[in-house]
Amino acid sequence: MTETLDAASLDLRKILRPGDRIVMGQACGEPSTLVEALIARGGEIGGLSLFVATSFSGLLTPAATESFELASMGAIGALRAVTKANRLTVVPCHVGRIGPLIEDGRFGCDVAFVQVSPADEEGRHSYGLISDHVAAAVSAARVVVAEVNDQVPYTYGETLASADIDYAVMVSRPPVQVPPAPIGATDEAIARHVAAFIEDGAVLQTGVGAVPDAVLRLLGDRTDLGVHSGMLGDGLVDLVEAGVVTNARKAIDRGVSVTGALIGTDRLYRFAHRNPAVVMRTTDYTHDAAVLARLDRLVTVNSAMEVDLTGQVNAEQSGAAYLGGTGGQVDFVRAGARSRGGHGIIALPATAKGGTLSRITAALNGPVTTARSDVDVVVTEFGAAELQGVSLAERTRRLIAIAHPDFREDLDRAAAVIRQRGF
Repeated sequence: MTETLDAASLDLRKILRPGDRIVMGQACGEPSTLVEALIARGGEIGGLSLFVATSFSGLLTPAATESFELASMGAIGALRAVTKANRLTVVPCHVGRIGPLIEDGRFGCDVAFVQVSPADEEGRHSYGLISDHVAAAVSAARVVVAEVNDQVPYTYGETLASADIDYAVMVSRPPVQVPPAPIGATDEAIARHVAAFIEDGAVLQTGVGAVPDAVLRLLGDRTDLGVHSGMLGDGLVDLVEAGVVTNARKAIDRGVSVTGALIGTDRLYRFAHRNPAVVMRTTDYTHDAAVLARLDRLVTVNSAMEVDLTGQVNAEQSGAAYLGGTGGQVDFVRAGARSRGGHGIIALPATAKGGTLSRITAALNGPVTTARSDVDVVVTEFGAAELQGVSLAERTRRLIAIAHPDFREDLDRAAAVIRQRGF
């Protein structure tokens, strides 16, 4: 039976047990009231751990997380500060695998913290701004604590029955928002090269950030674009309102933009509220290889820290600093590369640290996130290197051509070894 509480009467000491493993909704679906309660009382319970895939709320600071263990698939959003303080345990995992790992018990989940909309007339709550693995967490958990927020949009797709909630905490507060990032000249230059691969009728997958937003701004003259993405931002609204995104040519989910996360501002949330043209799905659909294989002209756009001269991609770590994560990159790079008429694009600036460091490198400074055998197209502000079906020697030439001119001579010397031996 569901116990209904207000935020003032919420006492996690009466709900949680020492050693409980908590999995919570991420990104803009983060249940902020529950996180605040965990920070305030977690130390009195003891032995708690929390898994969150990404966080943008700013609540999970190094000081705030001293009373419980914190784990994630990467240092995305505000988690970078926690990682820098050595307060984050990184679990290497593709985002599409988190749900299945919870379901089969290899990823422990005793308690699910979720944020949901008010219930509809049938007593079902929308997960609102995040679907991904939260339904798997709810199914596996001993206790489901739901922050029922009347400012969360009711989105179509995955829902939660009121009867499946153990504790419903009633709140009214703005959900987490992520404003669009400022777009600079380098972002615009990268976006122009990416946009050249997007034709009428293409299906898009992008993240959020300056480059994806810059790409979307260049697509106003396209027709019948579709969307199937792990996440969507405010840029979707502009393209739908302009009649550019119609999803009319998709082989599946025709007329519908499919995503697992809405990461943006009130504008996006209002647009998605009870909008049947936007459907939230779990990652076993948004990232599934069999589903993605049914999408022709799928163009996927993902970012990276660096790319080496053979095409290996590091999207996680720069030296001793862990700055990114595995996310859904591999799933979408593979799908775009294999899609008929599609492309899997890795987009990144040619340099870092004020132009002093090349991001096209002779050797990676961190792990391989995406293997060179999967990489299709690499884009910087200096152009696009198409790598599928190309020898390692030729890859070095194409990648050096899109590196910053200041580093091409050194890279060419490093590439001579590869060209000489052929690998």
